[in-house]
Amino acid sequence: MKSKVAGIVFIVGSLYYILAEAISATFFNSSFFNTYIFHTISELGIPNGNSPLFWLMNSAFIVIGLTLLFGNFYRFIDFIIKNKRICYILTFITSIGVIIVALIHGGNPLTSGYHTLGAVMAILGGNILLVLISRSMGEFDSYQKVTLSLGVLGIIVFWIMFFSMDNIYMPVLERLSVYTLIAWSFLTGVYLLRN
Repeated sequence: MKSKVAGIVFIVGSLYYILAEAISATFFNSSFFNTYIFHTISELGIPNGNSPLFWLMNSAFIVIGLTLLFGNFYRFIDFIIKNKRICYILTFITSIGVIIVALIHGGNPLTSGYHTLGAVMAILGGNILLVLISRSMGEFDSYQKVTLSLGVLGIIVFWIMFFSMDNIYMPVLERLSVYTLIAWSFLTGVYLLRN
């Protein structure tokens, strides 16, 4: 029963995030395509005229943060054989980072440092967590291999993004490094429902 509950939470949380971002992007002050290519996810959450549905995007950050926190602590951690304490810590860091991104917006010189810290906690912390999870379970089957691949991809893309912040396509890199965690959440929901 716990696996089913956690699995549904993971699936619903990841789908909510994707849908909320797509709807927020639809109403952003740019075309849908340009929003995804040239505007960061964080821009969708800034409360101004460019993003009338900023509250929806920020709710998606909070939902995915709580999804990871609940899903991992409620059930998924039972599948972790090694490095449990580090997985607990990284889950907490990732979840709090995403929630910071929702509550402290970018674009404000007074708070942008905290926003950036939250983003690093969420993106880098989350992808490191995936790599650790893949090597901390009792088996190394297809689920663990996909988890490892997502984590490694996310870390590589994050570092490319980090050292090319002035790149016009930086928002694409940002999304790729974030979507690895969203994809893992969905995948983990399916994994838990099957187990």
